[in-house]
Amino acid sequence: MTHGHEDHIGALPYVLPRVNAPVYGTKLTIGLLKRKLEEHWLLKKVSLNVVEPGPKVKLGPFQVEWVRTNHSIPDGCGIAIHTPRGIIFHSGDFKIDPTPIDGRVADLSRLGRLGSEGVLAMLCDATNAERTGYTPSEKVVGEALDRVFATASGRLLIATFASNIHRLQQIITAAHRYGRKVAVAGRSMRNNIVVAEELGYLNVPKGIIVELDEMNNLANDRVVLITTGSQGEPMAALTLIANGDHRQVQIKPGDTVVISATPIPGNERVVGRTIDNLFRLGAKVIYGQQVHVSGHASQEELKLMLNLVRPHYAIPFHGEYRHLNAFKQVAMEVGIPEERVIVPELGERLEVTRNGIARRKKVQAGPVLIDGLGIGDVGNIVLRDRQTLAENGVLVVVVVMEKQTGKFISGPDIVTRGFVYVRESEHILEEAKKRAAAELEAIEEREITEWSLIKSRLKNVLADYFYEATARRPIILPIIIEI
Repeated sequence: MTHGHEDHIGALPYVLPRVNAPVYGTKLTIGLLKRKLEEHWLLKKVSLNVVEPGPKVKLGPFQVEWVRTNHSIPDGCGIAIHTPRGIIFHSGDFKIDPTPIDGRVADLSRLGRLGSEGVLAMLCDATNAERTGYTPSEKVVGEALDRVFATASGRLLIATFASNIHRLQQIITAAHRYGRKVAVAGRSMRNNIVVAEELGYLNVPKGIIVELDEMNNLANDRVVLITTGSQGEPMAALTLIANGDHRQVQIKPGDTVVISATPIPGNERVVGRTIDNLFRLGAKVIYGQQVHVSGHASQEELKLMLNLVRPHYAIPFHGEYRHLNAFKQVAMEVGIPEERVIVPELGERLEVTRNGIARRKKVQAGPVLIDGLGIGDVGNIVLRDRQTLAENGVLVVVVVMEKQTGKFISGPDIVTRGFVYVRESEHILEEAKKRAAAELEAIEEREITEWSLIKSRLKNVLADYFYEATARRPIILPIIIEI
């Protein structure tokens, strides 16, 4: 594992029961993973191995070493895999921060030595490949937060990623400096603070953390709430607060809310709705680049990384295809020939041969949906049915058939949920019963007794009528009771 962000360790509780492999990672990464595996009752079944940046670990025919980089979570590393064919270097998610909060700068000297040894291929973070210049240091956010603390006269509510330990440290440090207590909302945020403090990655002054209920008894200018929900997640604490649905926290006039994150592509609309709701409740909201910096390298840092590692082949990962393509242009600018910058598609296999890297047949790849205890068993058809249920509802038509004669002796009875309001739509349902009864008469006349055919004809008749009457297509479930 390169680091402990959710998009890098979140699948392991579902993967490890199927692939019983040992897991290697730095101390914080494994610490966060332990908590996750405990929740899934897997901790005692998995081999977890803590590694330090620098020393090589022998894994089969390979020597693997972790190389320290910077990211928006401590202990981020690149991974150099020494193979019989050459070194494969995986950058992990990274940026090059000259003034990291924990003082642990990226090991640029080791990256340069890897380049001297000869790197066959580098897989490189391309998330910010479209951004020119350098990604600002995390300390820039600390300075911005300090200005917010200095001027806020009421309560402070700060939303950020639960795994951004450096950001949490700066908030806690500022709270201590300005005499504020810290309350925490959000399960993942509380868990990460506990783990990071236990492992020594977070310095929390004694007595500064208070419970949410205790926060409400403090003066407004003596409290700061750290919360999840910076991406507008429906059940996250900030979203519930913005909607007025949180059990313990309600917005007061004079509150200042800081959203110390930028929306992940696709989340802009829900984040904007959260911000609007906070304004409606009377809060002052601070958001955007003034209180956030990315954890990913911009173009000049990518060039520096490429020049240090000097890979024969460069392969971008992490981002949409446009980001991967932008990385290709950056790599070509530092002298890597176009034919040696491989931009893969999702699921594409790349094979290292004596003659270079060959593209092989794709494997099935993409999101694997988790639903209860099921992993990957919810497919397009099930999702389509759920979407239809959500939008158009369900209708059940029940008929009773005599087993000996095949005659229908009762029904059709119609029951609906989420389709129409029965009291105001009785005429629609009555007409549906008439049409279903007429179809049953036709079925009797033709002496059709095959259940699947009876159900199909009932569904077709009712579907056509309901679309004609309402322009909606509910899921129709015919039920035949045989007596």
